[in-house]
Amino acid sequence: MGEKQIVQNRAARHDYHVLETYEAGIELRGTEVKSLRDGRINLKDSFADVVNGELFLVGAHISPYDKGNVWNHEPERTRKLLMHKREIIKLGHQTAEKGLTLIPLRLYFSSGKVKVEVGLCKGKHTHDKRDTIREREVKREIERYTKRPRT
Repeated sequence: MGEKQIVQNRAARHDYHVLETYEAGIELRGTEVKSLRDGRINLKDSFADVVNGELFLVGAHISPYDKGNVWNHEPERTRKLLMHKREIIKLGHQTAEKGLTLIPLRLYFSSGKVKVEVGLCKGKHTHDKRDTIREREVKREIERYTKRPRT
């Protein structure tokens, strides 16, 4: 069984330089999984944090399930991310020393389980964002020119 993407955090690649990516599992409740199947999640302003040797996803908004009644979940609760202890400790050291941030880049189903792709990121400055936009536009112009039929 392949991967089925739920959501991608496009703003993260615009606002940060992604240095490394990691795959993590996520601890969810039943109604959260049902909401994710409907694609009702927002990763804007969310991040991952290492607390006491454990990794948590903070600020991700999973909308309550429509048919969930009293068993529904809290939309912006802190969710535990599942990774190997060595990786979590390594990420904790890197975020503490170098001023890096852990940002969720995308959520997807892999073999029926929800996975989070977490990126070790460094914030971009305004001029870096402008450079990225300029490079993308130049690349688009080059492709447009090369695709044009010659007469």
